[in-house]
Amino acid sequence: MGGFSLNDLEKIVAERAMASPDQSWTAKLVAAGQTKAAKKLGEEATETVIAAVAQDRNDLVGESADLLYHLLVVLKIADIPLQEVLDELQRRTAQSGLQEKASRQPS
Repeated sequence: MGGFSLNDLEKIVAERAMASPDQSWTAKLVAAGQTKAAKKLGEEATETVIAAVAQDRNDLVGESADLLYHLLVVLKIADIPLQEVLDELQRRTAQSGLQEKASRQPS
Protein backbone atom coordinates (compact mmCIF):
# COMPACT_ATOMS: atom_id res chain seq x y z
CA MET A 1 0.00 0.00 0.00
CA GLY A 2 3.03 2.29 0.21
CA GLY A 3 2.62 3.15 -3.46
CA PHE A 4 -0.77 4.86 -3.05
CA SER A 5 -0.70 8.54 -3.96
CA LEU A 6 -2.95 11.57 -4.10
CA ASN A 7 -2.95 11.09 -7.87
CA ASP A 8 -4.42 7.62 -7.31
CA LEU A 9 -7.08 9.12 -5.04
CA GLU A 10 -7.86 11.80 -7.60
CA LYS A 11 -8.53 9.07 -10.21
CA ILE A 12 -10.77 7.17 -7.79
CA VAL A 13 -12.72 10.36 -7.01
CA ALA A 14 -13.17 11.01 -10.75
CA GLU A 15 -14.42 7.47 -11.35
CA ARG A 16 -16.79 7.47 -8.40
CA ALA A 17 -18.13 10.92 -9.29
CA MET A 18 -19.66 9.29 -12.38
CA ALA A 19 -21.54 6.64 -10.37
CA SER A 20 -25.11 6.84 -9.15
CA PRO A 21 -25.52 9.04 -6.06
CA ASP A 22 -27.43 6.12 -4.53
CA GLN A 23 -24.31 3.95 -4.76
CA SER A 24 -21.41 6.32 -4.11
CA TRP A 25 -20.72 8.94 -1.43
CA THR A 26 -18.50 10.75 -3.92
CA ALA A 27 -21.28 10.88 -6.52
CA LYS A 28 -23.72 12.04 -3.85
CA LEU A 29 -21.41 14.92 -2.86
CA VAL A 30 -20.83 15.88 -6.48
CA ALA A 31 -24.57 15.81 -7.20
CA ALA A 32 -25.23 17.98 -4.13
CA GLY A 33 -22.91 20.63 -5.52
CA GLN A 34 -19.96 22.71 -4.44
CA THR A 35 -21.63 24.34 -1.44
CA LYS A 36 -22.41 20.99 0.21
CA ALA A 37 -18.98 19.56 -0.65
CA ALA A 38 -17.22 22.67 0.64
CA LYS A 39 -19.17 22.55 3.90
CA LYS A 40 -18.15 18.91 4.32
CA LEU A 41 -14.53 19.89 3.63
CA GLY A 42 -14.80 22.53 6.35
CA GLU A 43 -16.18 19.99 8.82
CA GLU A 44 -13.31 17.64 8.07
CA ALA A 45 -10.78 20.46 8.46
CA THR A 46 -12.22 21.27 11.89
CA GLU A 47 -12.13 17.61 12.92
CA THR A 48 -8.50 17.41 11.77
CA VAL A 49 -7.59 20.44 13.87
CA ILE A 50 -9.35 18.97 16.90
CA ALA A 51 -7.44 15.70 16.51
CA ALA A 52 -4.16 17.60 16.17
CA VAL A 53 -4.80 19.72 19.25
CA ALA A 54 -5.78 16.59 21.21
CA GLN A 55 -2.55 15.00 20.01
CA ASP A 56 -4.53 11.90 19.06
CA ARG A 57 -2.36 10.24 16.44
CA ASN A 58 -4.94 7.71 15.22
CA ASP A 59 -7.70 10.30 14.90
CA LEU A 60 -5.30 12.71 13.21
CA VAL A 61 -4.39 10.11 10.60
CA GLY A 62 -8.05 9.27 9.95
CA GLU A 63 -9.24 12.85 9.87
CA SER A 64 -6.35 13.84 7.60
CA ALA A 65 -7.40 11.12 5.17
CA ASP A 66 -10.98 12.45 5.27
CA LEU A 67 -9.70 15.99 4.72
CA LEU A 68 -7.59 15.07 1.69
CA TYR A 69 -10.44 13.05 0.17
CA HIS A 70 -12.97 15.87 0.59
CA LEU A 71 -10.48 18.40 -0.79
CA LEU A 72 -10.14 16.29 -3.93
CA VAL A 73 -13.93 16.14 -4.26
CA VAL A 74 -14.13 19.94 -4.01
CA LEU A 75 -11.36 20.28 -6.61
CA LYS A 76 -13.18 17.79 -8.88
CA ILE A 77 -16.40 19.80 -8.71
CA ALA A 78 -14.44 22.99 -9.47
CA ASP A 79 -12.72 21.21 -12.39
CA ILE A 80 -9.29 21.95 -10.91
CA PRO A 81 -6.81 19.11 -11.46
CA LEU A 82 -4.63 18.15 -8.51
CA GLN A 83 -1.60 18.85 -10.72
CA GLU A 84 -2.55 22.52 -10.81
CA VAL A 85 -2.40 22.64 -7.01
CA LEU A 86 0.89 20.73 -7.00
CA ASP A 87 2.31 23.15 -9.57
CA GLU A 88 1.35 26.04 -7.29
CA LEU A 89 3.04 24.34 -4.34
CA GLN A 90 6.15 23.80 -6.44
CA ARG A 91 6.14 27.47 -7.46
CA ARG A 92 5.81 28.55 -3.85
CA THR A 93 8.54 26.27 -2.57
CA ALA A 94 11.05 27.75 -5.00
CA GLN A 95 11.58 30.38 -2.28
CA SER A 96 11.23 30.46 1.48
CA GLY A 97 7.73 30.64 2.93
CA LEU A 98 8.47 34.05 4.40
CA GLN A 99 9.61 35.40 1.02
CA GLU A 100 6.58 33.91 -0.72
CA LYS A 101 4.17 35.39 1.81
CA ALA A 102 5.81 38.83 1.57
CA SER A 103 5.48 38.77 -2.22
CA ARG A 104 1.69 38.31 -2.15
CA GLN A 105 -0.42 41.33 -2.96
CA PRO A 106 -2.66 42.45 -0.09
CA SER A 107 -6.32 41.64 -0.74
